[in-house]
Order: sequence, then C-alpha cells, then structure tokens
Amino acid sequence: MPLTGRPGGDSGASKAVSSFQGPVAGAPVGLRATASRYALLPLRLFLGITFVYAGIDKLTDSAFLTGSGPGSLSGTLDSVHDTAAATWMVDLAQHSPEGFGLAIACGELAVGLATLLGLWSRLAAAGGALISFCLWMTVSWASDPYYYGNDLPYLMAWLPLVMAGSPMLSVDALLAVRRRRRGQQIFG
Repeated sequence: MPLTGRPGGDSGASKAVSSFQGPVAGAPVGLRATASRYALLPLRLFLGITFVYAGIDKLTDSAFLTGSGPGSLSGTLDSVHDTAAATWMVDLAQHSPEGFGLAIACGELAVGLATLLGLWSRLAAAGGALISFCLWMTVSWASDPYYYGNDLPYLMAWLPLVMAGSPMLSVDALLAVRRRRRGQQIFG
C-alpha cells in the first residue's frame, strides 16, 4: 500500500510518496540491499582476525607471560599504574600478572574465533568490548591526544556487532535458519 501525503501542502490532492510495498518505505533494494546486509562483515573479519592474532601473539611471546622484565605484562602494569584511569584494575592485575596475561590472551583468542565464526556473536562482541574497555581504562588511558590510543576505537568498533550480531555468513545465521525450519515443521 503506497504512502500518501500532500507534498508542499499547497494542494488538496493526495500524491503517492512511495510505491514500495515492503515494511519500510524507501528501503534499499537490489545491490544496495545486499551491500547493507553484508555491511558488518568487513568489521567482523577485521576484529576477529585482530583478536585471534593478539591472543596467539601473547601466548607465544616468551616475555609477555613472565613475571617481570621488558615486554612482560608486569612491566607494562608498573609503567601505566600512575596514569591509568582505573588504577584499581591495575592493582588487581598486579596480584597475578601471569594469570591476568593468560586470561587476556585466552579471552582475545576466544572472542576472535567466535567473531570469525559468527558463533554467539553478540556475546563475543560484548567480550571484545569489555576487553577493549579494560585496556583503554588502564594501558592506553594516558594517550595524548586520546585518539593516539588504539583501545577506544576498538571499543567503539565492537558496539555495532554487540547491537546487530552476525546476521550473515555465520553459525548464528545457520542456527536461526534451523530453528525456523524446525518451527515450520512443528507448527506448519
């Protein structure tokens, strides 16, 4: 059913504003519709690959998980303690830097793999946003100007995936199709 209105308000005659029959007048069709459905895929791939790489890099770096020294998480925590926005987080991590380093690395790896697969997409994106938020509040808080720090842009990049999930080319999409099919067989 076309939407009608009085453009300009000068005429009493109704004119059709759109002949689109879909749920939203003016919604993209054709190539634009396809592009909009796949719009989050490049972001998902970038974040997934980056977090998998970051997790593997931390797990294979001989210095990162050591108790102290250059390149270790403990050394990084010592250097950012006084400039962090949330010094209590740094204090908490300093109780067991090896354990926190392992947790960060495994968390990044799990978030990255789930994001690439599109498995529990919103939960994975929320985990990525949480990791990025914690790193921003501790490690990159003192970046001046703020846009030199990389954790805040990562936090913002996770938010569209938290809101939209992974509707295309994902395990979540396959599971949704499967649930719909089973529902059709049960109720149809």
